[in-house]
Amino acid sequence: MDFVSGFPLSSTKKDAIWVVVDRLKKSSHFILVHTDFSLDKLAELYISEVVRLHGVPLSIVSDRDPRFTSRFWKKLQEAFSLKLHFSTVFHLQMDGQSERVIQILEDMLHCCILEFESSWEKYLPLIEFTYNNSFQSRIKMAPYEALYGHKYRTLLYWTELRENKIHGVNLIRETEEKVKIIRDSLKAASD
Repeated sequence: MDFVSGFPLSSTKKDAIWVVVDRLKKSSHFILVHTDFSLDKLAELYISEVVRLHGVPLSIVSDRDPRFTSRFWKKLQEAFSLKLHFSTVFHLQMDGQSERVIQILEDMLHCCILEFESSWEKYLPLIEFTYNNSFQSRIKMAPYEALYGHKYRTLLYWTELRENKIHGVNLIRETEEKVKIIRDSLKAASD
């Protein structure tokens, strides 16, 4: 787990992304946050965005962010029987996965901001989907394949499948274009 901050304030008053990476399956969650969210709010988000989908992990690796070294987080660890490990300046490989994911996320967001000239938060769900549905060399499959047994169908080519009548032609075409750009950006960022 790590935070990426320094983004322009979004329309929903968020300015950071909480990156949570599953060390085994390489899946990632990109959770919109504000840098001054309370520990209560972060715990609530953790439960609603991570525990809800994956259960309680055995351990978490994070940097020494004060939010994770606090007494509150230690109490949460105890309640969940969870071990929190901290990476150090000299042992960044302990959480190198988060650092790699963050670099790819930043590259993809940069592309989205330049390409779409719109709010960065609007495309974060598509970025997360594209990342988790893309091949990862370390596990020899996409994170979604590791989690669910198959890759998910993307929005690309829906108009060719005639599903556009159900969802709306313009929305499907626009989203199709955005996913293709994001996928190309992910490929470029990973190379």
